[in-house]
Amino acid sequence: MLTIHSRLINALITQALNFHPIETCGIIAGPVGSNLPLRLISMHKETQPGSFPKLNPQRQLQVWKEMNERGEEPIVIFFSHPHCQAYPTHAEVESAIAPQSHYLIVSTESLNCDELRSFRIIDRIVIEERIQIVHRYEPELELQMVA
Repeated sequence: MLTIHSRLINALITQALNFHPIETCGIIAGPVGSNLPLRLISMHKETQPGSFPKLNPQRQLQVWKEMNERGEEPIVIFFSHPHCQAYPTHAEVESAIAPQSHYLIVSTESLNCDELRSFRIIDRIVIEERIQIVHRYEPELELQMVA
């Protein structure tokens, strides 16, 4: 189960709506081994005409290096799906590199963002999980949160 603060959910939905109808994505990092999402990092996809949107490799390397230096890992990897349901695409499943991460997908197809789903992707097997949205973390964790 993914437990995540409502401020982080609101921030990623806002990002998805601001970029609609273009796909967007990002990471919510947290301390290694904690399963606690704290810091939202936007990572926008580059789109070439007639091709599948891809992450900028330099930006991806920069984000991973920064997380490593801070003792963080990707707790949540999120995507927006502006033209389809909130379910991992074949390309997202194939590129899933963090089995410990929650893959959170918001569909902006209806612009209501009423479809928000979380998955674990391990060895190309997709497993849906529950999402528990909380309004408070422990006080010291609230101060560390960046949304």
